[in-house]
Amino acid sequence: MANGTLFPVTVVGSWTRPQWLVQALRRRQAGEISLEEFSRIADDAVLAAIKYQEDAGVDIVADGEMRRDNFYSFVVEKLSGMRLMKLSELLDYIKDRAGFEEILRALDVPAFAIKSPIATEKIRGGEEGIALDEATFLKAHTGRQTKVPIPGPYLLTRSSWFEGLSDRAYPTREDLAKDVVQLLRKEIEGLIRLGIDFIQLDEPSISQVVYGDEAEQTFMCAALGSRADPTTELEFAVRLVNETVAGFSGVRFGVHVCRGNWSRKEDVLLSGNYGPLLPWLMRMNVHQLVLEMATPRAGEVEVFKEYRNEKELGLGVVNPRTDEIERPEQIVARVKEVLQHFDPSKIFLNPDCGFGTFAERCVNTPEIAYRKLQAVSAAAALLRREYA
Repeated sequence: MANGTLFPVTVVGSWTRPQWLVQALRRRQAGEISLEEFSRIADDAVLAAIKYQEDAGVDIVADGEMRRDNFYSFVVEKLSGMRLMKLSELLDYIKDRAGFEEILRALDVPAFAIKSPIATEKIRGGEEGIALDEATFLKAHTGRQTKVPIPGPYLLTRSSWFEGLSDRAYPTREDLAKDVVQLLRKEIEGLIRLGIDFIQLDEPSISQVVYGDEAEQTFMCAALGSRADPTTELEFAVRLVNETVAGFSGVRFGVHVCRGNWSRKEDVLLSGNYGPLLPWLMRMNVHQLVLEMATPRAGEVEVFKEYRNEKELGLGVVNPRTDEIERPEQIVARVKEVLQHFDPSKIFLNPDCGFGTFAERCVNTPEIAYRKLQAVSAAAALLRREYA
C-alpha cells in the first residue's frame, strides 16, 4: 500500500491529450518547432493532467504521458539507431499486404495513426534517458507519490525488431533484447535517483501472445503476423523482465497487461481470462500486476484463487473507453469479489488502461476521465472505512 493507506488510487499512465498538444507534437516531428518550444507547450498539458488527478483524489500520480506520441514509440526521440514508422509504411515489408490491410480494417486499427519504433542500427541512449525529463518535471510539480510508466523489455524488443530492417544491426531479437535490457536498467537507475515511487513496465503484447490469432496478436508491434510458440514467447518475456529489474530496491515495480486500448469497439479487442498468463506473470520479480479487470473481456476473478497474495494487484475498476461513469458502489462490489483472493493491503485501484494510449486515438475526454477517477476515489473511501 502507499504511505500505509489501504486501496491506494493510481492511474495506468496516459491522459487524454488536448488537440493543441497533438498539433504541437506533429509540428515538432515535422521540424516546424524546436524541442524547447514543444516542451513549454507540453508542460502546460502535464500540469493540467496532474491537477485533474490530484483533484480527483488520486494518491499516486503520473504525468499523463503528454510528451509521448504513444506509450512506446516515443523512445525514438530518446534513442539513436531507431526510426519511427507508421503501420502503413511497414506494410511494404509484409508478404501478404492485402490480407493484413483487411485485418487492420476489421480490428479498427488506424494504419496511418499508430506508429512503431524500429531498430535500424545499433541503439544507443543519451544521458537524458527515455523518461527522466518527464520524471523530473513530475516530481517538481506534485507532492504526492509518483508513477512513471516505461515500455517493458519484451514489448520494446518485440515492437522494434523487424525482419528486413533490423537484422542488419541485430541478426536476431535476442541480440536486440540484450541492448534493450541494459538501456532500461540505466533508465531505472535514473528514476530511482530522482525518487520515483512506482515504475510500471508496460507489457500489453504479452496478452496478445495468448489471446490473439496469427495476425491480430502482433498488429501493434513490428513483428507483424509472425506468430511464435506462446510458451517460448512467455518464457522470453519473463526472462527479460527479471533481467531488467534484478538487484534494484527502494522502488515499487509493476507490470501492466491489458488486451488492447486502441478502439472503443469492445468487440475488436482481445478477450480471455488471466488463467493462461498467471503462471508466467507470477514468476516476474515485480511487486504488482496492473491488470485490466473492469471489462467482461478480462474474464472471471476465480483464476486468481491459487495465487492468493503472491503479488499486489493493480485492479482495473473503470473502463477508460466508455462514457458511462461507474458508480462507487459498483466499484466496491467488484473489489469485494477480488478480496476473496487478496488481502486489502494487496489491492491498488486504477482504470483498466490509460485514457490516451495513442496521441491521435485518445479513447475519452478529460472531463469523463476525471469523473471516472472521482468515482474510483469515492469507492476507495468507502472501502477504507469498512476495512481499516
